[in-house]
Amino acid sequence: MAQYVDLKIGVVPVINLEWIQKIHRDTSQRGYSNEAVMDTILRRMHDYVHYIVPQFKSTDINFQRVPIVDTSDPIIARDIPTPDESLVVIRFRQPDDFDVDFPYLLQMIHDSWMSRRNSIVVPGGKMGLAMELILAPILRKMMDK
Repeated sequence: MAQYVDLKIGVVPVINLEWIQKIHRDTSQRGYSNEAVMDTILRRMHDYVHYIVPQFKSTDINFQRVPIVDTSDPIIARDIPTPDESLVVIRFRQPDDFDVDFPYLLQMIHDSWMSRRNSIVVPGGKMGLAMELILAPILRKMMDK
């Protein structure tokens, strides 16, 4: 399917954050025990590794939320880290394909920085702004074509 898509975007939480979110949702909203949720996570691990993770190598842009609080043991985590307790790493596979203006993004998104030549890091609470600043011009150009 990827060959037919003009813009592939990945929204990627780190795995412990993903587990914390699942454990909280499944225990508080669905009434499952921690053990049942962990069994489900472990049962799905093969598919996650072989089918979900490989998709991100073909995405054009990945937005990866990274907590900056301790998430080392998702089973005992009491709270899901908030956006303000996170950073977002935004990776462009081929920035030149989309004319990404990194200096403009760095100027517009306070406290952002480049971690690699094709990656920008922004505060978690500014993920929406970053998506808007990045995606609006790309989508405009795509619609014009």
